Amino acid sequence: MHARVSQQTQKARISELQAEVDRLQEELGQDKDAEKIILIGRLANLKETTVRQIHKNLELPMGD
Repeated sequence: MHARVSQQTQKARISELQAEVDRLQEELGQDKDAEKIILIGRLANLKETTVRQIHKNLELPMGD
């Protein structure tokens, strides 16, 4: 049986998570797309290569 979580507790948790997302986005940079970075990392993992090599193969910039 699942424990019930109050709506107030859920809203507080959502606020905490959103603050964490905002902090991480700020750390990453507002002009960066974390989803793209994650996908490139996954692709490199699947191909058993490096992110650097994926960038080179796809002629992507190697920015920060």
